[in-house]
Amino acid sequence: MSNTETTTRQPAGLSFLNPAAPEPWASFLEQIDRVAPHMGGLAKWVETLKHPKRIMIVDVPIHRDDGTVAHYEGYRVQHNLSRGPGKGGVRFHPAVTLNEVMALSGWMTIKNAALNLPYGGAKGGIRLDPRAHSRDELERITRRYTSEIGVVIGPGKDIPAPDVGTNEQTMAWMMDTYSMNVGSTSTGVVTGKPISLGGSLGRHEATGRGVFIAAREAGRRSNVPIEGAHVVVQGFGNVGGIAARMFHAAGARVVALQDHSATIANERGIDIPAALAHVEQNGGLEGFPGATPISVDDFWAVPSHYLVPAALEGQILPERARSIQTRIVVEGANGPTTPAADDILRDRGILVVPDVLANAGGVTVSYFEWVQDFSSFFWSEDEINSRLERIMIGAFDAIWKLADERKVSLRTATFIIACQRVLAAREQRGLYP
Repeated sequence: MSNTETTTRQPAGLSFLNPAAPEPWASFLEQIDRVAPHMGGLAKWVETLKHPKRIMIVDVPIHRDDGTVAHYEGYRVQHNLSRGPGKGGVRFHPAVTLNEVMALSGWMTIKNAALNLPYGGAKGGIRLDPRAHSRDELERITRRYTSEIGVVIGPGKDIPAPDVGTNEQTMAWMMDTYSMNVGSTSTGVVTGKPISLGGSLGRHEATGRGVFIAAREAGRRSNVPIEGAHVVVQGFGNVGGIAARMFHAAGARVVALQDHSATIANERGIDIPAALAHVEQNGGLEGFPGATPISVDDFWAVPSHYLVPAALEGQILPERARSIQTRIVVEGANGPTTPAADDILRDRGILVVPDVLANAGGVTVSYFEWVQDFSSFFWSEDEINSRLERIMIGAFDAIWKLADERKVSLRTATFIIACQRVLAAREQRGLYP
């Protein structure tokens, strides 16, 4: 397959992507505009959040296995560094664009500030389909990309992590490449690494665990208990799969699932351990015998108590928001709900736990990993999970309280808290020169 085919053709299995979704950066800007009236004396700094601090576009050339030379376009965007070094994942996906990466970096700024982590927001990505490349090609792509962005990343500058299409092996290659270029082993340059290279226990499950914690806390305050609840999950990878497993273990009934290969349902409940084993063996949900295939449109209308969009951004548009039959939406993905759809869900009385709160478990445990790498002292998995619970519940409590006091949505409350922290730091630091 040529590089042109890799970067422009939509691969099979991505049919659930919604081409009608607005550009992610436009959604982020609208979210900032909505929170601006709540900024008080900090309002003069709001424009700071509409302008990424640094945008890097790089060419990533490699030799493919067949001997041809292919070029890929890569990005690293540092949205805001007022509160600390940049923090955010690296995405390998055929639909990656600069617009998307800008929005993802902005949401990382909000997420890190909302959880009061000492980071700014950043994000990276390369436009390619990792399933269309060999392991050797992916290693060459990762190493060249890391070398190209090496000037802007570092343990005290910008710390990448896994995202869609990347994993702990990707982070190992990034860490090794950066270390070779600086002349010493630098474990803290990335998080989400293998345990043997300074990774943290609990990191692999952290995002999905955080989604479950957020759902549980929302359910407690809304009288929607997890036990016996019906759950619908879009995305069955590292986030959706782990969240679904935790719902299942807590006594919920997962009645519909969707991944890149299939959309399935079973009103009696899907055997999640069996589904996870099927995906591990076959690479996707397609062909899983414990449920019935349904259409994408029917998926969004499956009755549930909890709906977890844990795939990609721009999935819940106004039309889908009108058909969703759930009590609580818990956003496992980044930016899955557009502002217009958000309004419809609110008007229909459906509670939305926003991405910048619900999926913050991953970056929280990445923070723990970064701290452990600096100190060369590592915590037990129980300690990791306990600290994650404490930080997630503390953030949720503060956001819920503010939303109740101001009579605003959880998303608006999260943005108020986060933007106040970021803009206060900007004001206190001043402008240089």
